[in-house]
Amino acid sequence: MKKFLSFILPIFLLAGCGNETVEKTSPQPVKIIQADKTKHAQIENYPGVVKGRYETAMSFQVGGKIISRNVQVGNFVNAGDVLMTIDPKDVLEQTRTTDAQVSAAEAKLNFAKSNLERYKELFKSDAISAATLEQYQTQYDSALAEYNSAVAQSRQSKNSLGYTNLTANNSGVISAINAEVGQVVSAGQTVLNLVQTNELEIEINVPENKISSVQIGQPAEINFWANENILSGRVREISPIADSNSRTFAVKISLDNAPQNVQLGMTSNVILKSQTPTTDKIILPLSAIYQSGNKTQVWIVTDENKTALKDVTVENFSDNEVIVNGISATDKIISAGVHKIREGQEVRILEADR
Repeated sequence: MKKFLSFILPIFLLAGCGNETVEKTSPQPVKIIQADKTKHAQIENYPGVVKGRYETAMSFQVGGKIISRNVQVGNFVNAGDVLMTIDPKDVLEQTRTTDAQVSAAEAKLNFAKSNLERYKELFKSDAISAATLEQYQTQYDSALAEYNSAVAQSRQSKNSLGYTNLTANNSGVISAINAEVGQVVSAGQTVLNLVQTNELEIEINVPENKISSVQIGQPAEINFWANENILSGRVREISPIADSNSRTFAVKISLDNAPQNVQLGMTSNVILKSQTPTTDKIILPLSAIYQSGNKTQVWIVTDENKTALKDVTVENFSDNEVIVNGISATDKIISAGVHKIREGQEVRILEADR
């Protein structure tokens, strides 16, 4: 038995030595990410809705009863089209009243003028005093002012006849109707909304923790769900106040050369990219992060194909990615299996993820 053990033991020892030799001479296969500074700009996606840049709340300039409505929601109208009409009877009566006031004021003016001319002649022959002449001059000036006021009111009432027809000031689409035939409306009350279609934009809602990264003029890429259009645009307006319910900021993005098949109300995906990509940031998968105590590090592959740890600073987290600082353009970062790697370990690169 002792002879048998003395024969077998060296074999196991030799076998163990053989495995150790294989481990030392076989580099660990790893996948890497090549740091690419062109991809460092932070990218955010937001759902968006197509809207018109200019939307007008249409209203009558005079009050009255609506007697006709010539449009429906969604109708396209041209500038000058009659959209609604109110009953002109009251306006016509007002016009007749102001015309009568003009006639009365004109008669009063003519009488005051003839008196003034007569008393001027009397004053020349010293038949009346200067005070008496001044009295008749004042009467004439008052009659002239009343006449001018009556004429102005008459013109205004005649203009009001044209206001009984509500016409489109621009071409566009009717987006809402707030009054119907038979309803009595007041001057200035909104009866419908007109959205101009010659200039469209996208509206998105940005959370308050992301709004600081959005800037006026920032480029955007817009993908539409309903078609294959991919358009470019720029941030035109950022609301200074967050919505009280959603706590998000409304951001409006102007479209560059929107095609005809982009319609109001369409939904889209808006991609916002940083306006000026920084040179010390890179987006990594979470699997590339190696956490050791309070240090956040990544494994890199040196020119000798050996591993080394490099400290990084976390900028921001997303679902499966992390933005870090401290990576140089030549770094080769190991993208997976980071907790199975040792310092100075020889590795074999399988492929680069990007």
